[in-house]
Amino acid sequence: MLAHLQRGGIQVQSLRVESEREFVAALAQDWDIILSDFGLPGFSGLAALDIVKSTGKLIPFILVSGEIGEDVAVAAMRNGASDYLLKSNLARLAPATLHAIEAAEAVRDKRRADLDLAQSKDRLRELAQHLQTSVEMERAAIAREIHDDVGGSLTAVKFDLAWLARHVNDPRLVERINQSLETVNHAVEASQRIMHNLRPAILEQGLVAALQWMTQRFEKRTGILTVFRTSHDTLHLPVGVPLVAYRTAQEALTNVSKHAHATEVQVDLTLAGGVLSLEVSDNGRGLSGDDLAKARSFGIRGLHERAGTVGGWVDLSSGSSGTTIILSVPLDAVVAPDDEDIDDEDAPRTGSDPLNDPTSWGDQ
Repeated sequence: MLAHLQRGGIQVQSLRVESEREFVAALAQDWDIILSDFGLPGFSGLAALDIVKSTGKLIPFILVSGEIGEDVAVAAMRNGASDYLLKSNLARLAPATLHAIEAAEAVRDKRRADLDLAQSKDRLRELAQHLQTSVEMERAAIAREIHDDVGGSLTAVKFDLAWLARHVNDPRLVERINQSLETVNHAVEASQRIMHNLRPAILEQGLVAALQWMTQRFEKRTGILTVFRTSHDTLHLPVGVPLVAYRTAQEALTNVSKHAHATEVQVDLTLAGGVLSLEVSDNGRGLSGDDLAKARSFGIRGLHERAGTVGGWVDLSSGSSGTTIILSVPLDAVVAPDDEDIDDEDAPRTGSDPLNDPTSWGDQ
């Protein structure tokens, strides 16, 4: 065999082993190829092939024998052998060896490329999830600013104008003050709407109450019949999950109002087997492959990344009878966010302050 390889232009550094113990010891080194007889002292070529596979190393393995039958050869190939040759015809040994080495190297390159791609996807996924978390942090911070600064200032201006209206006798001046009060009330309502879109304070009352409120306001605003069903009246969920579910429903309803041309929407929230499921389905026109492939179709992609922040996933199905989006979150897989700013405790509080009224729903 060495002579045939040399005649084929291959410079060979070889090690010959005859027992299973020697073979296993030799596998501690790196080899370009293994050429094995079928009948070996104390074990067989097929046993040697199994030993190579058990190491996890990608080493080409060629059986060279004068005894092996076609059935055994085919079985060996199916089991991972690169090739098999008869001792009576070794002319093909050199090209078969080169081909096996090249094929193994191609597989190694593919594995390295797949590993690099998987690592790149993981880094990209981590970045996308970090961006989702950062967006929520920024929303929470802006909502607090609106609540504490803008809301407080508008409320103070409103009280001052009301005081002036009570203590001024000039009718024209009273009219201007009332007009100013109306303008301030519009500003209060706008601040309230913006604040709730940034950070839904209604979530403090629980996910069930928040989704019920959202669907009611959606139906009132769009005229689309919206039915909300839930398996539980109250749910005690890990930190981060209510906000993810709320944003998923919000994005789904936004897509319905913009694109679906639907007349009915159903929102189902269930908790069973330790898995929280949120399903939003409509009877609209459905999504085409082109819709999902749009370069700037970030809404659906954002849902996947947002679900990943709590160990969940999103399934989407669409056809001529409508579209269904399902968020699934295994609650035992939820890990609390690193930054406590994501906790719902940072959301603006509900109360008598008109800026905290949870019954207003602005344009999504």
